[in-house]
Amino acid sequence: MSTSERTTLFRNCDWLVAWDAKAKTHVYLRDADFVIRGKDIVHVGKNYAGGADVEVDARDMMIMPGFVDIHSHPGHEPGWKGMLEELGSPRLGQSSLYEFMPVFNIAPEYARPSLRVAASELLKSGVTTICDLGRPRESWADDYAETGIRAVLWGMFRSGPWKTRNGHTVEYDLDPKAGDKALLDAIAIADKASKHPSGRITGFIGPSQIDTCTEGQIRDALDAARERGQPIQIHAAQSMIEFQEIMKRYGATPIEWLEKIGALGPDTIIGHGIFLNDHPWLHWPHANDFERLRDSGAGVAHCPVVFARRGIALNTLSRYMKAGIRCGIGTDSFPHNMLDELRMACYAGRIIAGSFTAATTRDAFTAATSMGADMIRRPDLGRLAPGAKADFSIVDMRNPYMQPDYEPIRSLVYSANDRAIRDVYVDGRQVVRDGKVLDFDISEDIELLRRAQKEAIDNAPNVDWAGRRMDQLSPRVFDIQP
Repeated sequence: MSTSERTTLFRNCDWLVAWDAKAKTHVYLRDADFVIRGKDIVHVGKNYAGGADVEVDARDMMIMPGFVDIHSHPGHEPGWKGMLEELGSPRLGQSSLYEFMPVFNIAPEYARPSLRVAASELLKSGVTTICDLGRPRESWADDYAETGIRAVLWGMFRSGPWKTRNGHTVEYDLDPKAGDKALLDAIAIADKASKHPSGRITGFIGPSQIDTCTEGQIRDALDAARERGQPIQIHAAQSMIEFQEIMKRYGATPIEWLEKIGALGPDTIIGHGIFLNDHPWLHWPHANDFERLRDSGAGVAHCPVVFARRGIALNTLSRYMKAGIRCGIGTDSFPHNMLDELRMACYAGRIIAGSFTAATTRDAFTAATSMGADMIRRPDLGRLAPGAKADFSIVDMRNPYMQPDYEPIRSLVYSANDRAIRDVYVDGRQVVRDGKVLDFDISEDIELLRRAQKEAIDNAPNVDWAGRRMDQLSPRVFDIQP
């Protein structure tokens, strides 16, 4: 019998994070049955009486929906490990975007090993769908198909990069004609990816950043996405420098300008959306970004870990979600661990608001599952319900970090982390068993990443505005003794 026809019954699940379609929320079920047939979920509930080809005793398991990673750049971020954890520009709003990331970037030819390392980390933390916001390339879809993960390839384009020549101002090398061509290339690659025979790959389109794309490019990308029934995603309100740049260019905040050009609405996901005019770091009372964002129907891709490293936080996850602003969770940094992001979303939100109610576990888990899935127009993902895709994780309830088990999602997020993720399935097919990825090995990829990082280290003085070596840009925790 082929896998596409096989029925698997997980009998008497200790905990089952099921979807209540009427209430539009996850709920816990105890001692319930979970059944998949091929790529689909066919039963979630008590006392399954049908037949099954395989029956699994699930009394020591929690089964939960696979996470949807709404925003990530895995084609280069794993190459930054050890270099960017404690680094920001003191004269550029504490961001590392402008002074350091262009220097530290690994070469494009290392994109494949980098994304494979990231995919391994994601799968082992329960992610079954990744949204990769990256530079389009011909082998992109095939690279992901090898890993077994479900992927949205969000082809990014822009008119050119930014740079700093002094560590305190940012300049832009923009060529709108080149940006127009890059948009057409991104559309072509996205359309090709959506036809990939694996059935797990979809191509989307995204203007890279609000400050590196023209109004026409953003609107053209939005039109192309709408023709395909897709949203766009654009980095906006991600730094104080960007906020000031858009204000200087257009006399409007980033949120105001997106609304002015017709790009703030339900077909737009804003990457980060942190620096609204009422953020505590900005004194800008003459705008109402939060209300505009709320009323527009636009979504926000929230990536807490990378910003927390700079002392920056969204204000706040639960504030946005309680107002009706759709939020997803992304792993916009290394390690690509979704459970790290959920925990940080809760902690950082509570700290910036000074309240333990400012970012709840419920909101973080919902953002990482059903809400993130809805944002990419996939209501068949991010939830355990009949008719949904069989994308799910099995948590080992025998793991000591999961015990005692009064509240298993909290135990997973705040105590166990990925140590308790035992098995992961995508499209009904097992891709992680006993914490080990089944479809690919990253040993060679790690070695290639080591080479890529060394090349970036060796080249740092040639691309840094001040000609600094890597050990000057990013000093080690302790000196190496001669």
